[in-house]
Amino acid sequence: MNQHAKRRQQAGIAREAERQKPEKVIHVGPPLATPEEGLVTYEITPEEAGQRLDRALAARAEAEGVALSRTRIRSLIEEGLVMLDGRQATDPGAKLREGQRVTLEVPAAVAAEPLGEAIPLDVVFEDEHLLVIDKPAGLVVHPASGHDTGTLVNALIAHCGDSLSGIGGVRRPGIVHRLDKDTSGLLVVAKTDAAHQGLSLLFADHGRTLSLTREYLAFVWGRIDRKAGTVDAPLGRHPHQREKMAVVRIDKGREAITHWKVEESIVSGTAPISMVSCRLETGRTHQIRVHLAHIGYPLLGDPVYGAGFKTKAANLSPVAREKLETLHRQALHAFRLGFVHPVTGEELMFESKLPPDLENLRESLRNAT
Repeated sequence: MNQHAKRRQQAGIAREAERQKPEKVIHVGPPLATPEEGLVTYEITPEEAGQRLDRALAARAEAEGVALSRTRIRSLIEEGLVMLDGRQATDPGAKLREGQRVTLEVPAAVAAEPLGEAIPLDVVFEDEHLLVIDKPAGLVVHPASGHDTGTLVNALIAHCGDSLSGIGGVRRPGIVHRLDKDTSGLLVVAKTDAAHQGLSLLFADHGRTLSLTREYLAFVWGRIDRKAGTVDAPLGRHPHQREKMAVVRIDKGREAITHWKVEESIVSGTAPISMVSCRLETGRTHQIRVHLAHIGYPLLGDPVYGAGFKTKAANLSPVAREKLETLHRQALHAFRLGFVHPVTGEELMFESKLPPDLENLRESLRNAT
């Protein structure tokens, strides 16, 4: 491919990234396959006649188990890589005729913009389609303002190398869910377009009709009288502090549901503490932290939603107070993650022990002296 074609390809990808929101892709049937670079050719059937070019091609790709989304197909059309009867197609909305021959040129995936960095990763599971990692506290998932390097994405690009087949035409890991910088635990990442489409559908469904389990352990201030419960409260941006999330009116936010269960009640010094497991039915930003604070039980060490409870640390035992002072993060860990593999169909379930800092905190809380 010459330099002009490469620039045209990269410009098309950039336009796509700016213009398109993630598209819900519904897959029914055989596992999705990631197309090799090269040519894909279709002949328009009577049933496809009269349909839009982009819609018909996306439906055909889905039916034949090829991982080309409608968004990706529109990008290929705009880059001049789709031909209709030997002539370059320019309009994604062009109406098709029976018998027309459509050829798509699927280019090799271009290198990701973030650079790979040799950052150690705790890989729990990996195959050619995806990997599950146990993220340490302090590691940012995705490059952003103030975190251009040293992120999980940088680490994954270096770790996966050429095994990344291209998400939307770019060799990059597919992030379908995130953990806050200072939350530790399990996270699944796609390596191929096929896995990315399947996992995106899975997480958009929130485990309501498809198999998905996400559970966390949290240490909170206070003794909870009930054994278990549910917080069903919509979340949106805080009206005055834009860096924070808050429980808001339903017309101002998005549905958010957290199921919680008390795993252990502890009294450290004179301070009651509860260890709670939380199961997410939705996955909103800071959901567990906001929901538990909303019902009066903020997380230990949470500088944003538990700031009003800092003075409670004086009531802890000396050992526990010392451990909390050196924690430097919210006491939250994603300890269980389960899902159906989007390509193989295998049921997968993973568990992660409390990391040393939270295990030491738990033991110090149990020590009442």
